[in-house]
Formats: sequence, C-alpha cells, structure tokens
Amino acid sequence: MHFEKIHNKGQAQLFRNRYVEMLTKTHPLVIWGMYLPLIVGFPIYAARHFSFSNLQVGLVFFAGVLFWTFFEYIMHRFVFHLIAETETGRKIIYIMHGNHHHYPRDRQRLFMPPLPSILISSILFFAMYAVMQLYVFLFFPGFMLGYLIYGSMHYAIHAWNPPFKWMKSLWRNHHLHHYKDENKGFGVSTTLWDRVFGTLFDLKHEKEDKDKVSELMFRK
Repeated sequence: MHFEKIHNKGQAQLFRNRYVEMLTKTHPLVIWGMYLPLIVGFPIYAARHFSFSNLQVGLVFFAGVLFWTFFEYIMHRFVFHLIAETETGRKIIYIMHGNHHHYPRDRQRLFMPPLPSILISSILFFAMYAVMQLYVFLFFPGFMLGYLIYGSMHYAIHAWNPPFKWMKSLWRNHHLHHYKDENKGFGVSTTLWDRVFGTLFDLKHEKEDKDKVSELMFRK
C-alpha cells in the first residue's frame, strides 16, 4: 500500500466511537510493563522446572530475539505494505500501519495497544508452543524482547538523533523509507534483513533531506 501525504500535526482518527478510539493508543512504558515480567519470569520458570542449562536458556532466548528481527521485516514488507484490493483490506492496513505514514509524529501509536497486543501475542505463543513445546518458554520471551526493542528503537528514531555514529545508518534507512521509497528500508530495529534481501537504501549516495526528516520527528 502506498502512503503519500505526511501530516505534521494531530493524529489519524481510526474509529468513530471515541472509546474504541482510545483503545488504539498507548504509551511505550505500558507495553514494557505488560511484557517485562513475562520476559524475565518465563526463562527462570523454565530453567527451574524443565532442567534447561544456562547455555540452552541463553541460546534459545537469543534465537527468539533474532527471529523477531526477521518477523518484523516480513510483516513490514509483505503485510503492512500489502496492496489491498478491497476497501475493508485498505482500512485494516491503514489501522495497522498506514496511519503512521500519514502521521509520523503520533507517538501514541508506535506500539500496538494492550488489547490487540495481548490477543496476537497469545496466538503467537500457542503457535510457537505447537512447534517447539517447552522451548517456547525460552524462545517466546526473547521474541517479545525483540518486539520491545523494535518499538523503542522506532520511538527513538522519531524522537532523537542517533546517539552513536554507528547507528546513523539505521536512522537514515527508516527516514528514507518514509519520505523517499516505501519499497525499501523495512528494517527498524536492524538493517540486517534489508541487507540480506537487497532492500537497503544506498546510504553512501542518498542525500538527506533535512526538511523531510524534520517532518518525521516528534515536536520537542
């Protein structure tokens, strides 16, 4: 789906009902508060009750984090930018992602709000459990930590300049995705999969449009 106009003020209205509309917004700390106990507690529970070694805990947990980065790339490229053929499909994509392209300064919709987040994460947990059984108690927390890092990185990219020089490419890759070409730069927490699949911008030669970048940044 192609998102053309960038709005500098306000936020999209996704639903007419104001109470449902309220449920589409959240603060990053709310989502961190929801999942941090799970991220810490599941591996401890698994290590104590299922006799996993420290090495197993670390490796499977890290595998979950890495898998998130791949999942993030696939979702962003093939779902969030899907060309929908029906009005309902276009509305769903707009609710999921299009509103962010139109209102990149809306800091209340960078994380999925609590209710749909819990529903989708529960579905993913049981799907993973069906595949990996007890290892899910190590893998899923890593996966969810990857999600929290992704959401926090996304927030940071729209809020501040990169804190370290080596992170500049990540910032520019996402900015260019917004204002240059929505068919490139799908990675937010890492450029790894953009490099693997050839969708990374040519960051050495792409000139930065400071005015366009300023339209993407939160107001101070």
